[in-house]
Amino acid sequence: MARILIAEDEEPTRALIAHALTEDGHDILTAADGAEALDMLGRAKPKPDLLLTDLRMPVMDGIALALAAARDHPDMTIVLMTGYADQRERAHGLQALVHAVITKPSSLDDIRKVIAGALAPRRM
Repeated sequence: MARILIAEDEEPTRALIAHALTEDGHDILTAADGAEALDMLGRAKPKPDLLLTDLRMPVMDGIALALAAARDHPDMTIVLMTGYADQRERAHGLQALVHAVITKPSSLDDIRKVIAGALAPRRM
């Protein structure tokens, strides 16, 4: 399956998503904020296939992370998550860089479907 980096500052949410995607057979890396995720992207071997990032996080937000990830790892698929209307508007400005924006709260089933859809082109 795929290697996925989850950047989410809320530990229970991060752990729940990581557990579900691990059950689906994915190799999961987790980060508590965008700066930690960016550092992990620079060091990870092999590189993640997909970045799943919350938009509102301390230190470095998900938009800054997505921009840096797209610049440094153009083959990586990026999926954003947000529960804030103003952040959704900012995320839509990144349409060329991201596969999807997940609106929180979302069910694990919905998150799994978005991730599967985002990874589908890689399996072809």
